Amino acid sequence: MVEMTREEQLLRSSPLMATMDPASAMALISEMTRREMPRGTIIFNENEEGATMYVIVKGKVKMARTARDGRENLLGLLGVGDMLGELTVFDPGPTVARAHTVEDSVLYELPKDGLDHWLENHLEMGHHLNRALAQRIRRLSNAMADLVFSDVPGRVANAILDLGKRFGRMERGHVTVRHGLTQEELAQLVGASRETVNKALADFASRGWIDVHIGAVDVYEPDRLRARAR
Repeated sequence: MVEMTREEQLLRSSPLMATMDPASAMALISEMTRREMPRGTIIFNENEEGATMYVIVKGKVKMARTARDGRENLLGLLGVGDMLGELTVFDPGPTVARAHTVEDSVLYELPKDGLDHWLENHLEMGHHLNRALAQRIRRLSNAMADLVFSDVPGRVANAILDLGKRFGRMERGHVTVRHGLTQEELAQLVGASRETVNKALADFASRGWIDVHIGAVDVYEPDRLRARAR
């Protein structure tokens, strides 16, 4: 059995390959190109013709759109194991968001031609991709429901929990979430003003549920946040 590198293990655990047999996963990885991208690298801009799918194995990537008045709207923060660019691979056309790294990152890319060739010879791959895309749609649907049915403190609590699930690490008996977002970006993520989000964060902190730092938050009472997020 061939021993996998750390990066290959991370690729193997991504939604794209999680249910694939090891031989198929390694064969697909061999078709991908490794890219090291320093902090601030633009992976693709809005309204570009996209034809490449990426999987993150190190670092974080912001997905954002620019409003007509020039303001930036943060759509999401992606991390290790997440895919991006897959929509334009399956539905050719301009990209709907800009993607750029917020820290030194490593991504593996797979061009549309390579993916199409792989699908022709590995029909089971379509099932894995459908599952990964369905998970993305489920996540977006839940986010839309939160915007409609939850108040701002509830959305902030839910955002902290979601970021904690993906980027949190247990430190000294509590979860530290190093998300790297500014308060303005966190406000964009939950669809509210910075002032309202700051008020919610201050309230949670005064209750002892969290402690807020620049680009990070310590979570002490996740159960309280879950109850508030409902």
